[in-house]
Amino acid sequence: MTFDDLPNVSPDAIDFPDLDKLGLPVEADHAPRILILYGSLRPQSYSRKLALEAERILRRFGAETRVFDPHELPLLDSVGKDHPKVRELRELSQWSEGQVWVSPERHGAVTGVFKNQIDWLPLEDGSVRPTQGRTLAVMQVCGGSQSFNVVNSLRLLGRWMRMVTIPNQSSVAKAWQEFDDAGRMKPSPFYDRVVDVMEELVKFTLMVRGRSDYLVDRYSERKGAVAARALTRQAAVTGT
Repeated sequence: MTFDDLPNVSPDAIDFPDLDKLGLPVEADHAPRILILYGSLRPQSYSRKLALEAERILRRFGAETRVFDPHELPLLDSVGKDHPKVRELRELSQWSEGQVWVSPERHGAVTGVFKNQIDWLPLEDGSVRPTQGRTLAVMQVCGGSQSFNVVNSLRLLGRWMRMVTIPNQSSVAKAWQEFDDAGRMKPSPFYDRVVDVMEELVKFTLMVRGRSDYLVDRYSERKGAVAARALTRQAAVTGT
């Protein structure tokens, strides 16, 4: 991809994050793997347009991306977790190192379409946490004036999913004005903020790589594990 695909980006102002600049070891020097979720099924979904714009920027920063299509994802618990769309979503979450969540604001909150995707990603899946330790960027689109209800809610969800949510975020006001007929985002401070958020996500993803298990390791869980091992040893002695 060249800057021809990002005509609203100033090449002279772009900084490409890499391991050397961040002072990180070169092990596992693969492209950051980013999953993008959006929260609308409308044919002219602005959250989808923003998700695709974010994907173009992420790819220019060297990331490998996947965008999950929420069409045909059943409501939570209406089917088993072996349903193809549920399995696809969970496998993409496992594949990812970082995620981008984009939702419209509906009645001051995230949409049901978006929340349904998150609800299919449980905190526990056997011994594996599908989102724990992954980086997260949050963005929203607004039909009217700028609001931060959704990005605040998404941060709350990210915390419950034990994700590393980056400081920056994007809220695009009057989203219907911010995209052209081809679905591309127009140049504006809103667009520049999206570039900021994607750049920061790549940086944080590289910094967290290989360290997420340690960063989210908890005293309370280690304490529980110690107690469980003690009980196991005691049972073994009693049984002899």
